[in-house]
This record gives sequence, C-alpha cells and structure tokens, in this order.
Amino acid sequence: MQNYQNHFLIAMPSMDDPRFKRSVTYICEHNDQGAMGIVINHPLDVKVADLLKQLDIEFDSESPAANAYVCAGGPVQHDRGFVLHTAKEGYSSSMNLTDNLMVTTSKDILIDLTTDKAPEKFILALGFAGWAEGQLEQEMADNAWLVIPADPSIIFDLSHAEKWQSATAKIGIQPWQLTNEAGHA
Repeated sequence: MQNYQNHFLIAMPSMDDPRFKRSVTYICEHNDQGAMGIVINHPLDVKVADLLKQLDIEFDSESPAANAYVCAGGPVQHDRGFVLHTAKEGYSSSMNLTDNLMVTTSKDILIDLTTDKAPEKFILALGFAGWAEGQLEQEMADNAWLVIPADPSIIFDLSHAEKWQSATAKIGIQPWQLTNEAGHA
C-alpha cells in the first residue's frame, strides 16, 4: 500500500462533489484502516474572529489572524475545529505530522491564535475529510486525485484561490492540461 500521509490530494477536474471541487487536501494520516485529511483551500464565509466570538474566546481584533478565513476542512465532523499549524508544543491535543507541522484539536490553541503565543503559521478548518479502508486507494485508481508531497508554502503562504493551481504546477501540469478521462486501462 502506498502511503499518502504528508501529501496533497489535488482534485481532478472530473471531481463534481462540491465539497472537493478544485480542492487541495493535506493528508494527516493514512494507514490500512483509512485516511484523514484537511481541505486547505475552501474558505467559509467565516473569519477566525467570528468563530472566536461565537465561542466566547477573547481575541485581538487588530491581529491579522483574526481576519483569516476559516476553511471547510471536509464533510466529517464539520462542527469540530482542526488547526493545521507550524510546530509549536504545549497544546493538550496535538499530533505531530512532520518535524515542522502539527494538527491540534483542543480549544487551548484557539485562545492563542490572535496573540504572540500563536504558532507562526496556521489554518483553522471546520471538519475533515475521511476515507474508510481501501476507499482512498479506489479513488486513486478511479483517477479522482493527483498526489504530490505536501509543501508548507502552499498551505500557509498562498491565498486560498492560488492553492489548487500552484499545487498542480508543482508537478509541471497546468490546469488546462488536465482531462476528465482516466489515463489507465
């Protein structure tokens, strides 16, 4: 089994599910029981400040982080927050993804997001994308996704609108070159 952990899934143009159309999904975990990822380029009409206010968490409205858009991380548990961030220890529920990348699901990170205690870079997402055993592998065989190694600069340094095109360009493909037809028998 090929492991796609710490890779991006780039939705092919044939992907007509609106939750994944032109999406870039960071794969946090992939094993023989399935996979879990976070869509990093589908912003909601909700800013970090809006979410913090709704949760009664004090925040600095002048912080650039307060004006960042929250992403629709995927259709599973879309009422639960996931913070994909540069490495910073000390939160009660974090998982190391790489030496430089973590995902945190505990509320304590939300308190820090608009302060100088925040991780250097982050994306806040509601929900995640999940695949049951063998499901992602079948979608790969069905030509639903392109896969490339994850690049933190795409996650954190580009606007949401630039991420899909930039991810496809990483493998030398321009979006107009992609077809809806499968290239294998």
